[in-house]
Amino acid sequence: MRRLAVGLALVFALGASCVTPSKPKDEPLPAWLLALTDSLERQPVANPPAFIARYDYRSQVVYYLPPRCCDIWSNLYDSAGAIICHPDGGFSGAGDGRCPDFFVQRANEKIVWRDPRGAA
Repeated sequence: MRRLAVGLALVFALGASCVTPSKPKDEPLPAWLLALTDSLERQPVANPPAFIARYDYRSQVVYYLPPRCCDIWSNLYDSAGAIICHPDGGFSGAGDGRCPDFFVQRANEKIVWRDPRGAA
């Protein structure tokens, strides 16, 4: 019986040393962002499919929703869900001009949501 106990202890010890640490869990999305993704999923699929990226910009966390198509503005949201600016899109393609440095200054991109329905 003692040999069995020692054998089991050895198996568990060796098995535990082979376990790789789990990757950190993704941070939860704010409630306003979940509501936005739900709204986007109720609309026709954009081409290309919509996504939302998280960035660090001007010492804050921001979320970027690219333009769907053509003359539509993109949206750049602060962490509370307020629109900061429209970095690109619109008739000129240059957005509203309120954050012309966004594409140069943004850092630490992380895609936090991608339309699961894929292309139309």
